[in-house]
Amino acid sequence: MSTLKRSLTLGPVVLLGLAYMTPIIVLGTFGIMADSTHGTVAGAYLLALVAMLLTARSYADMAREFPVAGSAYTYTRKAINAKAGFLVGWAVLLDYLFLPMVIWLFGAVYLNGAFPQVPMAVWIIGFIVITTAINIFGIKLATSVNFIMMLIQLLVLIAFVALALHYVMGDASKPLFSLAPLYQPQVPQGMLLAGAAIACYSFLGFDAVTTMTEETINPKQVIPRAIMLITLLGGGIFVLAAYVVQLAHPGYQFASTDAAASEIAKNIGGDLFVTIFLIGLIIGQFASGLSAQASASRLLYAMGRDGVLPRQWFGRLHARFQTPVVAILLCGVVALLALFMDVTTSVSFINFGAFLAFTCVNLAVVAQFYLRCRQPTLGNKLRYLLLPVLGALADLWLLVSLDHRALTLGLVWLGVGTLYLAYLTAGFRRNPPEMDFSEA
Repeated sequence: MSTLKRSLTLGPVVLLGLAYMTPIIVLGTFGIMADSTHGTVAGAYLLALVAMLLTARSYADMAREFPVAGSAYTYTRKAINAKAGFLVGWAVLLDYLFLPMVIWLFGAVYLNGAFPQVPMAVWIIGFIVITTAINIFGIKLATSVNFIMMLIQLLVLIAFVALALHYVMGDASKPLFSLAPLYQPQVPQGMLLAGAAIACYSFLGFDAVTTMTEETINPKQVIPRAIMLITLLGGGIFVLAAYVVQLAHPGYQFASTDAAASEIAKNIGGDLFVTIFLIGLIIGQFASGLSAQASASRLLYAMGRDGVLPRQWFGRLHARFQTPVVAILLCGVVALLALFMDVTTSVSFINFGAFLAFTCVNLAVVAQFYLRCRQPTLGNKLRYLLLPVLGALADLWLLVSLDHRALTLGLVWLGVGTLYLAYLTAGFRRNPPEMDFSEA
């Protein structure tokens, strides 16, 4: 059986996860977040970080127990049952398949705003072709490209925060330390929680790296550590950046909510810095799309190798590059839908699968480590019952907080998956095909 080549260590895995999260996106979505939270963006990110740490802990536990590709699909399948695993994998496909499309569409929108004479289709196709080629040639090349792009976007983000801090220090009317970006008594709690739900979308990178397990050296130790580091580092960046930028621009009034960061960039650094910021934002989107496509293709490979998807197409690696070429190409083809969709419509596709997967991974921890333990200790009850249950409840709240359109699309997708599962299992009378976890 063909296997993925192990070449990744802790650093590159963390890098891939952070690239997937796109730290600079905290600026790109700042106006939307500020409007949703009435000027308490940092507080919303802090709440989101707490909620995501609970789920990240569960992912780390399951990655240590099952160090193979497949992420939530594998964990639910092994800890609960095969049919539940299939449905989780099907739901996750909604997130993984469409997320690269959304990322590239965002990048194309920014570039179209800067160069309106160039059709947006040119930018979309350019993103797809370049990232697909890089991912086909191998994960090591993708990692090298990501390192450069991560460095650039982090430098731009650092410059933005530094200039914002300098701007605050130079204005006597703006306090250097304030609780306002975190909490304001007049802001309804519901608004802060709604903002946290939006902020959670930025944390998807921590679970994406579990799909790189079979390309990681010593995955039982590296992947769990990477999951927690990615969540903490990404969340820390989001909270700190949001806090400083909110100090520089208190409140939530902007000429354009969608372009709020550009307005702030001009105030703190002038027209030249606006250009630098936009370059960093585009590079961040490219790096995120590269990681998202790589993760989606690994999930398709895991399901193809299992026989849930046609093995002859999805369960094989390219003889030379040792990458799942068919799965990578499919992600590129799906992303072409961006030619016919807007950002709002496309974003509604991806949220349902992520929160359903998060919920099921938390429940998988309870099933695997608590329900199967004959004499659970107090520590086991805390780690394998209380914390994952809290994580599951938080994820369910995020799921039901989605708008009606996203819930409808998600339920329709899940319904189609249920029909396909009925076909695979002869009317649910047998389990779907079992994944072969051996690497020999």
